[in-house]
Parts: sequence; C-alpha cells; structure tokens
Amino acid sequence: MGGDAVDPLLLGQRVVAILETGLRTATYKLATLMALIDHCIENLPERPADVLRVPIADLAHRVLEIYWPQVRPFEGHQLRQSTQSRARILIATNALREAAGVTRTGVSVDIARLRAPAAYQRAIDEITLCLAQQPLHRLQKLPGSSTSDPFLYDDSFLHDHVSRSTLRAHGDAIELKPGVAHGLARLAGLLKPALEIMWVDDVRRMNKFLYAEVPDVAGHLFGRDRTDLAAVREPFKEVYGPHCFYCGTHLPVNNPIDHVLPWSLVGIDGLANLVLACARCNGDKAGALPAVSIMDRVLQRDRAVLEQISSEIQWPTQRDRVVAAACGIYRMQPAGVPTWSGYKQTARLDIGFPLSWT
Repeated sequence: MGGDAVDPLLLGQRVVAILETGLRTATYKLATLMALIDHCIENLPERPADVLRVPIADLAHRVLEIYWPQVRPFEGHQLRQSTQSRARILIATNALREAAGVTRTGVSVDIARLRAPAAYQRAIDEITLCLAQQPLHRLQKLPGSSTSDPFLYDDSFLHDHVSRSTLRAHGDAIELKPGVAHGLARLAGLLKPALEIMWVDDVRRMNKFLYAEVPDVAGHLFGRDRTDLAAVREPFKEVYGPHCFYCGTHLPVNNPIDHVLPWSLVGIDGLANLVLACARCNGDKAGALPAVSIMDRVLQRDRAVLEQISSEIQWPTQRDRVVAAACGIYRMQPAGVPTWSGYKQTARLDIGFPLSWT
C-alpha cells in the first residue's frame, strides 16, 4: 500500500536533527539507521511512495555486521560504544566470534554463521530484542520529549521492556511509512558518511585514551581492514582462468579480488560480488559504480559453479543479496550518471528495472 511521496531532503533533515540534539549514550541509534538505509537499498519498493516492512531480525544481522570488526581490540583496548555498564550488542557479537573460533580479521559474519549456526541465532535473537527495547523506540524521540514523532515508522508497540511475544504479535517487524524507504535509499550517499562522523566522535568521547592524534579510528570502526579475500583467489582462477574479469589480462600470483558493487556502497563479500582483477583495473575502478554491462556479466556467471566453490571453501555466494542491492543502487541513480566501464572508460547510465538479473 502506498501514500504520498516523501521529500528526501526534508526526511534527511529530520533524521539529522534527531541525532544532533542531545547526548547519545550509545552508538546503537547510528547503527540502527545505517542498517535501515542498507535494508532500503536492498529491498527498494517498486513505487517511490510505497511502505516497506522491515523484519527486526534483518536489522539485527546488519547491525551485527557493522559491529563485527569494531569489537576487535584497538591500540590494546576494547572500545566502549555505550556509557552503560553492559553493552548487549557488543557482548552478543563477541560471543559469536568466540563460538565460531574467529581470531583473524578476515572472517565475515556469514562465515561465522556457517561455522556456528546456533551461536549465530542466539546473537541475532539478543540483538533483535535489544534493538526493539532501545534504539528503535527512541530513534524518533527528541530529548526531553515524553512522546516520539513517528515520521519513519510506527513505534507505538515498542518500549524499554517490550517482550518477545509482543514483537511476534507485530510480525517481528516495523513498517516504514509511505515514501520513507525510497527517501532513505536516495540519501544513502549523504547520510552514511555523516553517521560515520558522528560515530567516530561518540567513540572518542566514550574512550578517554583516544586523543586526536590516535591514528585511523574511523578505519578500525568501519571496515577499512577488509575481509581477507585470499581464500577466493585460487578457486576463482581454477574455474575462470588467471585473467582479469574486466580487461582479460593475465594475472600474477597475488592479484586483487575486486568487489563489483563497491564496498563503499554495500559491504557484500559474497562470491557473487567478487571477481579476479588486475591491479590496474582494481585501482582505476576504486569505489566507482560499474556499468550495467559489467553487472550483467557478473550476474550471468553460472550459479551452480559459484555454489560449488562456496561449498568447497565455506564462503557464501549471497547472489540474491547482490541482485537486490544492484537493483536498488541503480534505480536510485540519476539518469545519465557516469559509471565505470573499464580502465579509463565510463558509460552513462541508462537503465530500466533489470529483470534479467532476477
């Protein structure tokens, strides 16, 4: 069911106003907003004014992915992300890392999920309840106000002690109001960097040892230390040959693995979003959106082959997620925007809904 479209600029102003007024006692609101934005990109409704149902467990998975690299020690310290004595989301995240035997930086949440499915579900259950009891019912409330202004979603059933049974009665989900999903997706490129800046400021405030000269706090928090993709390289070379996906040049031993949909837009490490690349193409493409023709080639790869590689190296393909993210990202781009089509080459975007990808 749809309604009136939302002015994205006004929506963004209201989101920022909520965050900038008052003192945040945890980074949970920021994480929840980031998760909401990514969910909107990957589940974009067909019409701009449509509502969007958002399972809270889906947000929990995305929040878990955000905190996953952040719980690693930084400068010998576990970074505080809350002024409360018990940081439930961080505790749940660390419990999953321990259960899955994660000691390296390069193991993703999805790999941990394959290793320890029961521990993963416990983490999701705990984070789901935490989101419902804390940030989701406070996200739309101005400091000092006893009531919220539900401009994003109805939060009337959420409170500090909301039970699992109450959540089940509401379908374990929130419903974004008409037009909000499109608005948040369109604002992703502006809101996400702003949220990161606020996040870094909050973490510096909560961790007194973080002086201005401590290097790259943002890098530690937001995954600049990417998942180690080395395990993908040899299986890909065996199947596809030792050639750059983009230009076809023969590859050396330690060539890059490229995220086709850039990491800066969506942090998807699944095999369906990865290709072999030469250093020249990898560096030239950087964080650019690939041309539709490239995305077509990527998603036309044999799904059975990717699933076979996935089974052999215990690495998820995430093809459905890649398709959903690609649809959302391309549909949100202005017509004619330049996309990367090869080394020193661009192509103007001209696309309808890509039915061939589904």
